[in-house]
Amino acid sequence: MSTPLPTVSIVIPAYNEEDTIRACLVAAIGQTVPAHEIIVVDNRSTDGTRAAVEAMQVAFPEANIRLLSQDAEQGITPTRNAGFDAATGDVIGRIDSDSAIEPDWVEQVQVAFATGEFDAASGSVEYYDMPMRNFGHHADDTFRKLQVKLAGDFVFLFGSNMAITKKAWLAVRDDVCPDREDLMHEDLDLAVHLALKGLKIGYVSAMVAGISARRMDSEPRDFLFYARRFERTYSAHGIRDPRLLTPMVVFLGLYPTLHAERWISGRAKAARPGQQPELRPE
Repeated sequence: MSTPLPTVSIVIPAYNEEDTIRACLVAAIGQTVPAHEIIVVDNRSTDGTRAAVEAMQVAFPEANIRLLSQDAEQGITPTRNAGFDAATGDVIGRIDSDSAIEPDWVEQVQVAFATGEFDAASGSVEYYDMPMRNFGHHADDTFRKLQVKLAGDFVFLFGSNMAITKKAWLAVRDDVCPDREDLMHEDLDLAVHLALKGLKIGYVSAMVAGISARRMDSEPRDFLFYARRFERTYSAHGIRDPRLLTPMVVFLGLYPTLHAERWISGRAKAARPGQQPELRPE
């Protein structure tokens, strides 16, 4: 008699995401294997996020979309925690409100976690608002596989596309850092505490999610603060392994390259026909 595949809950933290949450839910609903439940945790949104989710509940009553409120604190960590606590599936999938998971995402999570080889895992991503999407996906997948090899005991988790067993979450839920100062990457903090408990984190290429590269549109100072969350997260736990900072170095290297390309492209489009764009600093 074959062992039944694990059930998969999907948790989506949301704060003022009325522009993206519908597309995110459409992708989560349109799965080859239905999710056990789809939980949107609203964190004090002041826009139409809740109304958008409620409309999707009416339109797709069979999808088991649950809308929760986390009003006690502002922040991704307590919002994520509330969703994980509420989830009733064997495995908790975690995506962002602008993630667009592939149609077989739930199925791939089930197959991957049915092996029992790991307690949590990240998947690969495609940046749907960047050029050369397929090439970017391949490059991202290759880099993440390399990072798993470099990470040793502290394999990363990527909050935009990850999953964790309910059992593993319950084992670390009282240990994860509240990070009320908002200095760390909450997904890396979760990964560190899983590793400290001796729980294994894997990487599953077949768990594919489209995500936005909008973080790259931040001002330089804001992006630097974001990138250095890697350094601050590991330092907060007394972990000082330069190999773990490889993603930070890569992000910092990509930022000026991407912005130079967009800046030049924007200047070219703004130029009048027959004229060369005038390239000079703003």
